[in-house]
Amino acid sequence: MSHAVVARPTLSGRVGLVAAAVVVLGEAGWLVAGLPGAAEVSDLGAVAVAGWAAVACVGVARRHPPTLRRFWTLLAVTMALAALGRILWTVERLGGRELPHTPLIGGIFTAGIVTGTAALLCSLAAPRSLVGQARTLLDGVIVGLALIPIGWVVVFRDVAAADLTDPMRTLGLLYPMFDLIQLTILVAVAGPFRPMWRAWAVIGASLAARAAADAGYVSLVVHGSYAPGHPIDVCWPLSYLLIGAATAYRPPAGGDGGEETAESPLPPWWRVALPYLPVGGAIVAVVLARRPTGQTPHLVFLGMMALLGVLALRQGLAANENLRLVARLRRLAYADQLTGLPNRLTFNRRLRRALRDEAPVAVLLLDLDGFKQVNDRFGHATGDRLLASIAERMRDATGTDGMIARLGGDEFAVLVEPDRPPERLAERLLTALEPLPGEEDFGLNPSASIGIAEYGPQHTSHTDLLRDADIAMYAAKAAGKSAYQTCTPALRESAVSRAELIADLRRAVEEGQLHLEYQPIVDLATGVVRSAEALVRWRHPRLGVLAPAKFLPVAEETGLILPVDRWVIHEACRAAAAWRERAPQVTVAVNIAAAHLRRPDLIATVQAATAGAGLPPCALTLELTESALIEGSDAVLDQLRQLRELGIRIAIDDFGTGYSSLSYLHRIPATELKVDRSFVARLGAEDPRAYATVDMVNRLAAAFDLAVVAEGVETDAQHAAITAIGCVHGQGFRYGRPAPLPELLATLTPVDVTR
Repeated sequence: MSHAVVARPTLSGRVGLVAAAVVVLGEAGWLVAGLPGAAEVSDLGAVAVAGWAAVACVGVARRHPPTLRRFWTLLAVTMALAALGRILWTVERLGGRELPHTPLIGGIFTAGIVTGTAALLCSLAAPRSLVGQARTLLDGVIVGLALIPIGWVVVFRDVAAADLTDPMRTLGLLYPMFDLIQLTILVAVAGPFRPMWRAWAVIGASLAARAAADAGYVSLVVHGSYAPGHPIDVCWPLSYLLIGAATAYRPPAGGDGGEETAESPLPPWWRVALPYLPVGGAIVAVVLARRPTGQTPHLVFLGMMALLGVLALRQGLAANENLRLVARLRRLAYADQLTGLPNRLTFNRRLRRALRDEAPVAVLLLDLDGFKQVNDRFGHATGDRLLASIAERMRDATGTDGMIARLGGDEFAVLVEPDRPPERLAERLLTALEPLPGEEDFGLNPSASIGIAEYGPQHTSHTDLLRDADIAMYAAKAAGKSAYQTCTPALRESAVSRAELIADLRRAVEEGQLHLEYQPIVDLATGVVRSAEALVRWRHPRLGVLAPAKFLPVAEETGLILPVDRWVIHEACRAAAAWRERAPQVTVAVNIAAAHLRRPDLIATVQAATAGAGLPPCALTLELTESALIEGSDAVLDQLRQLRELGIRIAIDDFGTGYSSLSYLHRIPATELKVDRSFVARLGAEDPRAYATVDMVNRLAAAFDLAVVAEGVETDAQHAAITAIGCVHGQGFRYGRPAPLPELLATLTPVDVTR
């Protein structure tokens, strides 16, 4: 991708560029050859090329946006002043003055330097602020003033007879300093500009050519060897030619002066040190410039005094910028950039200070409900705008009753002022978050769950207080959201117990605290055990044996269900391989969590378990809840099909309790249905509706060629009912309680179904 493109100039523009180049080359040849009329040729060539460059800058300024238009307009004025000054120079010289350093001519050339410098300072890459522009200008002045003692040593040291009594002539000798100032400013503004604009390089070459011409002119003048028409004169029209040539380059993409989309790069080290590098040379030059009498030349002395003054001003500006930077860093460190609210660091500092003052302290912790859906549906830009709006509303609702802060994401906190009831403030905040007109129409329904905690003897630090507020906030979410909840000892104890249970569960698999019990599934016609369902138990070292209902919901919420499920699959397959040596027809059934269905490694886990145990895949049944199957994606269904192709059986567990739908039975490659125990339990009470429901499920399964297992059969009446309905298999206490593997092996004989 090209960052700097040469524009297609008009025919007149191309002709003008070629003509100006021909003039410069012709003048160079004329002056080098020393042909008659060299002075007039030099003057006419400079006037012609400067005039063309001014016209070229005006033409390109009309085709650019305002920011670039100012830049090219100022350069056009600079070139016009150069042409005007050279015309007056020529007139004065033809009038009899060999080197006409008049106030008018000096003023015109100086005005050109001012407009040229202004052009550089209003270019695309220049600092936008007045402070930045002043800093850049001072850097250039420092470099320029440092040139005075250096130039004195190089040019004037051995020229004792130099005529420096004429003030205008002496000021004319300062033009190289002005050139160096402009060149320094150009390097300063173009250095960090990326992508690089090629026009900068051309303009830089122009300034370098002019600096060489002015320096050469000064040296020749003080040595008394300059005469109009000298070959050095060609450098001035060459510098004008390069300015005109720079108009052919378009600015880089994105360089139209619009809003910046990326942070400016840090300047290189040499850019920072640029204004100070020549100062060292100036100090050495001052020592070398001292006369044998110990006196310092007046021009050198004045230049160094000016240099010290500018350095002091530059350092003062740098100190002021540092103070502004410190203030900005402080704002960045202690305020949230999106909402303008205090951030977590500020909130924690204020909270710790309040606790040190031993004042009554209460904290509200707010978490927006369903905010992720806003980002997912409308995008993060809309989410950010909504956050800013919500923050403003909550700030107004809080008022003087506390300090509200954004802790991060969609979480906020309020430090309540002493003697202000936190419950009332929570109610005001919930009211403030009610949808504004138009928000509900777009599906934006901001609400929050709020947890309240008040500092008491049970807290040892601010983190304990925030933990209690967090506990209460999650209790508010569990209670239905858009509500507030105050932390109580019972809530705290429940949360602590839950956290301890989660920590213990992480170690349970590794430390062998889990074990399996197996409940037989029998053939209702013969009483033969056809299968056994593996049920996980946890031998907790402190709480004793825990049933699945005590820890599996927590495991599913935290993701710990995945290692638990893997362990259960492998252990159940090893157990089934052991009992199939005694009863080859008996299979094993394992419950799989919904989270495992979405894992791409489920198939690999099942294959590894069956292959490692030497168990045929057809001897393993995976039991999946109805709701987990319905919520499954196409990828989940594809995994189930692959499992069936391997021979694994698929059972739909707790059928009838989820979102029962005939459509998903067509899609899921199931092999059996398990009637939920809630329906079977009502069969014993002779509930006709329960009987009809189980009978319907049985007929539905037969239509889909699915086997039926009735769960939770505990009484003879329930057994008689499911047998009359035609269920093939039964499971429940009526046929056997869950038991360890050795006890199951003893039951692998027909069960008396008639007792």
